[in-house]
Amino acid sequence: PGAPDGLRAGATTSSSVALSWHPVGGATGYHVYRDGTKVQSVSGTSATVTGLAPSTSYRFEVTATNAKGESPRSAAVTGTTTAGSGNGPGVPKHAVTGYWQNFNNGATVQKISDVQDQYDIIAVAFADATATRGAVDFTLDPALNYTEERFKSDIAAKQAAGKSVVISVGGERGTVTVNDAASASNFADSVHALMRKYGFNGVDIDLENGIDPTYMTQALRALSAKAGSTLVITMAPQTIDMQSTSAGYFRTALNIKDILTVVNMQYYNSGSMNGCDGKVYSQGSVDFLTALACIQLEGGLAPSQVGLGLPASSRGAGSGYVAPSVVTNALDCLAKGTGCGSFKPARTYPDIRGAMTWSTNWDAANGNAWSKAVGPHVHGLP
Repeated sequence: PGAPDGLRAGATTSSSVALSWHPVGGATGYHVYRDGTKVQSVSGTSATVTGLAPSTSYRFEVTATNAKGESPRSAAVTGTTTAGSGNGPGVPKHAVTGYWQNFNNGATVQKISDVQDQYDIIAVAFADATATRGAVDFTLDPALNYTEERFKSDIAAKQAAGKSVVISVGGERGTVTVNDAASASNFADSVHALMRKYGFNGVDIDLENGIDPTYMTQALRALSAKAGSTLVITMAPQTIDMQSTSAGYFRTALNIKDILTVVNMQYYNSGSMNGCDGKVYSQGSVDFLTALACIQLEGGLAPSQVGLGLPASSRGAGSGYVAPSVVTNALDCLAKGTGCGSFKPARTYPDIRGAMTWSTNWDAANGNAWSKAVGPHVHGLP
């Protein structure tokens, strides 16, 4: 078929651009290209491209297709997203975060489209460090048999359903060095490039080998300046990283409090830790979750920026797995003052954000027991 004409950009939001064009005789479908990459295939003469960064200009082209092949591309048009506001269009008041594994370690292998509906924030694990200090990149694991086009399409579909998808940096084995102005700039530039390429809503900081609060703050503020006010920033520090406001992770979280979405501390693989009352608590109990969350809640983070991170099954972590009922009791204790153990906070935090799990894959391998129990409970908080 011939190339479409009349392509124009219509209504825009902070994360989408609506397109329309004239029909082409003999065409049975159309492909939509964003900045040179095919992002959608449709049968009609309109499409809405989602998963875009706010306050950003994109170049769009369309081709027509039929059984004989694909036409040349149309003349390009530019669409610019709006600035937007808030912590991402897909983050509700009470949210469930789940990590999606870009590898096969014995858990159920999933595509993004397979991620359970209870998850509001999906953290893609993980971006990889590159030879450029501070910079990261992302490549789908070939073992997943997942095309890049399908991956992008699945992300867009989740976002259309009101979810946020972020790229996670770090993990148990991930080391990304951000310790000077140059590496901070490289980090911000590379994460923003991944957001544009795949449609990610933001970034998750899951660095388990130390963090420089000065330059990670600089990096995240630079990213915020590029991505706009709908940027989603999540963190998953270890328990030791949030014991004191002087710790690097805690300082970083406080430094970016105005643009931070949620800190989902890992309440596992940690052993015993101090609670906010100065007493020592062992992992695996309601008290461990509530007394350690209290440190963050009283240390300067807003309740909406605090989430409880737990394994989805006993296979998901070396230690610290608790039954979903322990997670829901801890959330009730913090939000409503009910379901507490021996530790009871001096006040309640009804705006507490919710919970996180490693991982959606281990959850699926365990019959989705975690998300079936914790998801509705989080979404039913006051």
